[in-house]
This record gives sequence, structure tokens and C-alpha cells, in this order.
Amino acid sequence: MNQLLWLRSDLRVTDNTALAAAMAAGPTVAVYLLTPGQWRIHDDAPCKVDFWLRNLQVLSERLAELNVPLLVRHVDDWRAVPDALGTLCREHQLGTVHVNEEYGVNEQRRDDAVETALSLAGIGFRRHLDQLLFAPGSVRTLSGGCFKVFSQFRKVCHARLNQSLPACRPVPAPQAAIPIPSDPIPDTVSGFPSPSEYLRSLWPAGEEFALRRLQIFAEDDLADYEQRRDVPAEAGTSQLSPYLAAGVISPRQCLHAALINNRGELDGGNPGAVTWINELLWREFYKHILVGFPRVSMGRAFRRETEALPWRHAPDDLEAWQQGRTGFPIVDAAMRQLLATGWMHNRLRMITAMFLSKNLLIDWRHGERWFMRNLIDGDLAANNGGWQWSASTGTDSVPYFRLFNPISQSEKFDPNGRFLRQWLPELVELDPRAIHDPGRLNGLFDQVAYPRAIVDLPMSRERALNAFRALGEAS
Repeated sequence: MNQLLWLRSDLRVTDNTALAAAMAAGPTVAVYLLTPGQWRIHDDAPCKVDFWLRNLQVLSERLAELNVPLLVRHVDDWRAVPDALGTLCREHQLGTVHVNEEYGVNEQRRDDAVETALSLAGIGFRRHLDQLLFAPGSVRTLSGGCFKVFSQFRKVCHARLNQSLPACRPVPAPQAAIPIPSDPIPDTVSGFPSPSEYLRSLWPAGEEFALRRLQIFAEDDLADYEQRRDVPAEAGTSQLSPYLAAGVISPRQCLHAALINNRGELDGGNPGAVTWINELLWREFYKHILVGFPRVSMGRAFRRETEALPWRHAPDDLEAWQQGRTGFPIVDAAMRQLLATGWMHNRLRMITAMFLSKNLLIDWRHGERWFMRNLIDGDLAANNGGWQWSASTGTDSVPYFRLFNPISQSEKFDPNGRFLRQWLPELVELDPRAIHDPGRLNGLFDQVAYPRAIVDLPMSRERALNAFRALGEAS
């Protein structure tokens, strides 16, 4: 029986669970669905759509080596997916559709609708665990519930991984040729303009590049990861998040690379390796939260009581934050990095998120949406989890009384202003002390073409603390 591989966020041939299962079951055809209406609903960034298309072009060549045709179909949104797949299966006499599981309320509803429609037509639908190390619902507390605290979740994950590591699947052997031609991959999709060549150059497509970047990071940079990961002026992080989000590389491949370079130890050995493995488990944790607490993928706070916070309606402040014009250099440099590269250093994601949700007291959902509209590595679980952590509305979140001071954070993690000078050329002549807080210049400040601070830090801190204290008093 012929098989259909429905590709989604799994754009690779190595260690692709659904691809391996489909090819083991019979002659396989692959399909990718272009759904621009759905992408707009989900706030997917144009640079991310471009990244998908570029990786699809490379993937089409890799699949051709396996004699697997790659078809491309266009449907506006997920409501049309059941009919599109059903038609494809009838046209090519495909008996089973294979997918790697995706997580989130809309994703689950889509797949349930597809399975129901295909079942009525006598077509099988097989779901495979791929973008996680453990199936959601399989990592439980002693009482059988979903973990709400990362440290406890991590402890159970470590115990299970020490017992048995998930294996990486090799590239399947080529199948006999199928007389179905592959479709061309479009360069662009209407409504999603191509990003700059500079941005594209930062993120080359293809799993070969992703695996090479992983190898270089694991061999050369992993040992220093704990010390360098918070310094935005240095290339101290793996920068693999776009490849993980698109499934160009798998979490299993990342875990094995880290373990190989840490002598097989999960929670011992090199601190850099241990810290990076924990970052992989944070991604895992947030996807488990999506399944265990569906409301977080529906625009709701994990901590229900925080829905009563008196968020400010301040469109001018929001726009200043979005465009990097707040008057706080570390915030502005980070936001400009995002707009130019489609990516932001993780420490800066926390600083900018706290600044918006705490110092400006603007609803974290505005920030979550803006990040998704601009991030090349936009991922619902990781983005939502990070924003709710920073805003003190989520699971295992930072205590509400902990607010990052953007000036002291800048002085600590960019002491010489290297990162600030890269993204704020108007401040390039300032000395290492003044560059973190140009407001210190007093009368000389007017000679610098840089906006004044849009908020008083002590006042904004007290305003945020009072808002959260009021929640406790009301309850």
C-alpha cells in the first residue's frame, strides 16, 4: 500500500520518525501544504515562511535521492486540509497518511479532523512522536498530574534518560522510483515578503548546515556555554533554534551531540553541557505544558488570577518598544536586532519582555504576538512559555517582585557596550559608562540623536509591584 508523508515542522530526512515509518511500510510520497491564511492567523513571520521555503527546496533534493516525490498543495487555512489530503490520497491511491505530532489546540483539532475524514474514506492516519523526547502525558507527578515546575520535570526526565536514551534514526535507504514528478517549491508566498539578503545569509537552509553548526558548537563552544550564553556581544549560544523550530534538526540529535561531548553525562561533567541540555528540556517542558494546559495556546494566562491585572492601554509606548525607541539602550538594541536578523539573544528576550510587561505594564500578549511576527525561530510553546515566565503569569514563572533593571543588566552583560554599539550607531561615541544610560549626560544629552527614556524606572517598578500585590489582596 502506498504511503503519504505529510510534512509540517519536520523538514529533514535524518532522524525523521514519520519518514522512516512511512518508507518502511511501503512506497512513499511526501506532501507539504502551503496555508498562508493559517500562517497569518498564527502570526508567523515572513522571515520564518521564507526559511521554511528555502529548507523545503533543500529537502526536495534530499528526498529525490531517496526517490520520494515531494508534492506541494495550496490551501488557505487548516479547515481545507482534510479535503486536500483526501483528494491527494484518491489521486495517487495512498492508503495511509503519516505525520509527526505537533502540539497546540489548533494543531490537535486539525489532526483530529483529518483523521476523522480519512477514516471515513478508509484511509489510515498514523501519528508519530518526533519533536519531543517524551510523549506529552508520559512525564507525570507522583499524583499523576502534569508538572508545573521545571526543576521537578527535569529531574524525572533525567532519570528516564539515564535509563534509556531515544535513538536517532538513520536516513532510510532509497526506495524504488515512483512515476510521480515532484512539484517546484515556490520562492515566495503572497502576503509574506522576502526578507533581506543579510537576514537570509545568517540562516542558511538545510539539515547539512544545521548538523555542521551543531557539531561545531558541541565541539568548540559547548564547554564555555554556561559562561558565555548571557553575553549578547559574543556568539556564545548555538543559534540552532530556527532549525529546531522548523524541524531541520531534531532534539534527539542535539541531545546526543551534547552527551558525546560530555562523556555521556546528563547532570554532571562539563557545566556548559549540563546547562545546554537543560535548555533542551525547557523546550520539552513548554510543549508538555501546551498539551496539559490547553488554555496557554489560546491566549490565556497559565496563572488564572493574573487575568485581572490592570494592563495599560499605551499604544505609543508599545510602538516605541516595538521599534527600539524606548530610550533604554539594551532594550532598543535588542529590538533592532530582532527586526534586522529575525532573532534575539535569549538574555535579551527576558530583558525586553520584562520591560514591556513590568516597566510599561503592557499586556504580555502584545509582546508575544510581536515576537511571533518577527522571529525566524517563532515557536508557540517556547515563545509563550518565555513571555509568561517573564510577565509572572505562567508556570514556574519568575516571582512578580523580580524585575530586571535594563540599565544594570546592560552594565553586567555588555560592560564595554560592544553589543550596544553594533545596533545603536548613534551612541557609538559614548564612553562605556554613559552608553548604558545616556540620560546621565544631562545637558549633553541633547547632542545625541537618541530618544529620552519613555518611563521612570523606579516609578514603573513600584507601579508593577502594586498591581501584582493588589491581585493577592483581591484573592
